[in-house]
Amino acid sequence: MKEYDIMVVGPVSLDHNIDYLGNERKEVGGAVVASGFAAAGSGAKTAIFCKSNAADADVKERFAGVNADLYWAASKATCSIRNQYFTADKEKRACTSMGVCDPFRFEELPQVKTKVYHFAGLVYGDFDGALLAEAAKHGKVGLDVQCMLRHVEPDKSMAFHDWAEKKELLPLMDYFKTDAAEAEVLTGLTDRVEAAKMLHDWGAKEVVITHNTEVLAYDGNKVYTCPIKARNLSGRTGRGDTTFAGYIAERQRGSVEEALNFCTALVSLKMETPGPFKGTREDVLAYMKEFY
Repeated sequence: MKEYDIMVVGPVSLDHNIDYLGNERKEVGGAVVASGFAAAGSGAKTAIFCKSNAADADVKERFAGVNADLYWAASKATCSIRNQYFTADKEKRACTSMGVCDPFRFEELPQVKTKVYHFAGLVYGDFDGALLAEAAKHGKVGLDVQCMLRHVEPDKSMAFHDWAEKKELLPLMDYFKTDAAEAEVLTGLTDRVEAAKMLHDWGAKEVVITHNTEVLAYDGNKVYTCPIKARNLSGRTGRGDTTFAGYIAERQRGSVEEALNFCTALVSLKMETPGPFKGTREDVLAYMKEFY
């Protein structure tokens, strides 16, 4: 049986990205793409499991060159999201759903061993409690909470709502990632440190919170922060996915603080170039040496 450090699980997405000037770019993206490349580029032995309709997207082409094993399953529909950005820094956007992937089930996952299941979903319904609970029996669980908060509304707009099952399912989380806005939805708190502590109190073992200025990690003992030092934001899309994958990957080798410092340098470097991270662990270490 094959063995991995990380299996990144999630739907690919047909993304329609429109910048604040009206320029449109269509590409096959999704959290699984940014996370998969980042985990593999960080030096972790990585498996990627995604779902789509083969008629909509060439998954092999999208993951060409990735230093990971790619697994795929069919979905009736392919996730598709239209992102309309209103500002140059891409902090403000409106998202519209143009298609939703079939839900993931544990029995669909490749029959391999992995130390960590990294769930990189896009909308509510991609993953359910049964999937997370079963994964927790076989390895550690990492979850980016975006896909538990972002709901497709009847008019196809996308809105964030609190995660009803959070107190039931957070104790399954070895690594739990949210951004500052999502942390406020979950906890009602704008203070990131207090939000991290609350999420840990509810059961998440390690909490990672991203912000456009820094990344924070909390393990119940100490709050760690590390500043983002990207020299430009041309590769802003996929920021949180890259950060979390880098954190999980480095955490398999080092401490919470070492993982935080590595993933923040990784995302700072990634944000300087559009698309997923195509570099190597050595590139990140060199960036750390120069800027940190």
